[in-house]
Amino acid sequence: MDDAIGNRDHGGDLRQAIARHGGGRAEWIDLSTGINPIPFPLPPIPAEAWARLPDQDRLKTLREAARATYGAPPEAAIAAFAGAQALIGHLPYFTAAGSACIVEPTYNEHRAAFEAAGWRVAAVDDPADAAGADALILVNPNNPDGRCWPGDRLAAIAGGVGLLVVDESFADVAPELSLVPVLDKIPNAMVLRSVGKFFGLAGLRLGFGCAGRVLADRLAAGAGPWPVSGPAIEIGIAALGDRDWAAETRARLKRDSARLDRLAAAAGWQKIGGTDLFGLYDVGDAVAVREKLAAHRIWSRIFPYSASWLRLGLAGDEAAWRRLERALA
Repeated sequence: MDDAIGNRDHGGDLRQAIARHGGGRAEWIDLSTGINPIPFPLPPIPAEAWARLPDQDRLKTLREAARATYGAPPEAAIAAFAGAQALIGHLPYFTAAGSACIVEPTYNEHRAAFEAAGWRVAAVDDPADAAGADALILVNPNNPDGRCWPGDRLAAIAGGVGLLVVDESFADVAPELSLVPVLDKIPNAMVLRSVGKFFGLAGLRLGFGCAGRVLADRLAAGAGPWPVSGPAIEIGIAALGDRDWAAETRARLKRDSARLDRLAAAAGWQKIGGTDLFGLYDVGDAVAVREKLAAHRIWSRIFPYSASWLRLGLAGDEAAWRRLERALA
């Protein structure tokens, strides 16, 4: 079972790069993920956060910090989880298994979770095509192509499905897209948020489920009494509360995303889409381009469903940008 989970296609696995091309981890620049390469600076963590069970008052403070950051109305429920991935595993059990539509291509763990729970899963290209389904799942902005759907459109579509799941793991770079502020008007909606991508803290394993009224009790029950660690609570409170860092980071990511697009255009690649955390490009022969980049110890992401798509994240410092520029020359 562990091998089946580990073998699902994901970015960020440098083991494959090292096995094929050699070198040590320190030699590689990993651009195969959409994680901010300059993470939020870690605050001091009190010793009791490590030594005691997570404090319920601090957990409540974390949830309220998430509520404020994401703009959730008072009627919405906010629950912390050990990463958005932990919540993805719970979602198929929030209602009886039936027919699910997933806007694809997208993050493949959604399909895996619903199929494992006995759902009949079909791919759709547009959320409107899911009318009548027992569940509709989409990622907004989407990974890997960056497609976006405004909240008012999703709110209108929600009435035609049983459960609406919107994964907003990359929405920190486009907060205007979020469905969270109108969850009080969409009782059948569940929104996922991640601290791993924008804040660059993927190893922290911290995410949130934000739900409308109908799902609130089931969301709280699924979280359990100690859903995240004490250190994750302290770091999450600090990260979500630092609005100046968030504003500066959004501006930097926008500049770096434009720089990545310029390098890709100079290499003759056609942009397919992306977000301010990653770009998706048609490079012709994706395998050949990944191998070329790997010769420079730069790891990129290709996809089993496209021979020409390649995704690149952002470089973390000037030396990494220059290596990428040389590799593409």
